[in-house]
Amino acid sequence: MSTAKRTRVSIQGYEGSFHQVAAQQFFGSEVEVITCATFREVIRVAADKNASEGGVMAIENSIAGSILPNYNLLQKSGLRVIGEIYLQIGQQLLVNPGVKLEDIREVHSHHMALLQCIDFLEKHPAWKLVETEDTALSAKHLHQHRSRHTAAIASRLAADLFGLEILAPDIQTMKNNYTRFLILQREDEAVAVDDPDKASVNFHTDHSRGSLARVLTKIAEGGINLSKLQSFPIPGSEWEYSFHADMEFESIGQFQRVIEAIRPITAELKVYGTYKKGRTV
Repeated sequence: MSTAKRTRVSIQGYEGSFHQVAAQQFFGSEVEVITCATFREVIRVAADKNASEGGVMAIENSIAGSILPNYNLLQKSGLRVIGEIYLQIGQQLLVNPGVKLEDIREVHSHHMALLQCIDFLEKHPAWKLVETEDTALSAKHLHQHRSRHTAAIASRLAADLFGLEILAPDIQTMKNNYTRFLILQREDEAVAVDDPDKASVNFHTDHSRGSLARVLTKIAEGGINLSKLQSFPIPGSEWEYSFHADMEFESIGQFQRVIEAIRPITAELKVYGTYKKGRTV
């Protein structure tokens, strides 16, 4: 019998959440998730070698945009980015076995999930919409209470975990809705990725005119695609900004040459990690 230790990673949310789906896509279905109430806790557990082997953290959504506080958490964490997952967010209408559409009186889910499915829900005006703290938790409570008049909106994984039926699949209004997740590990345990083609970098410039333009020009001259540039103010400074940049490149040598070119013209420069570019499927 195999005694191999399962990889443990921290995630935000409950079992059955989209964070767990992302963790399974990267580490495999046997990954053990440590559920956390907040992203700050995700980082704390991921950084603790006695608690986990890393963490999975959402960083942006194709509709809602960047999760700005998470960039700040990443900056302070000391963790390395070793990969990314682009997860298509599909919402399912879940019920206990045997429940039919006409039996439903209430639909429970996180307020964002309810909004994402509003076109479908408005076709059933008699249903009462009940906001909860989490999609997966709504599914768990539905299973626990065995209600025949309540439905939940959550993931396919939640349906599998809690023995629920998918009464209506993929009810989200926007079908092309992706969330990007970063895979994080501690500096001393992160294994170098073979043939990386993407990197996450943080830098800030001085307050002189054109300082950011000079950095961006060097990046462009190096033939690197800047797929993300996110600015946020530096706490305690007077109108100075830190920049998170995601860079796509053809070879690690190309990336390293660009980093050396911009290092002298940045006030501070940190490479969070080089990794394989995620794919949207």
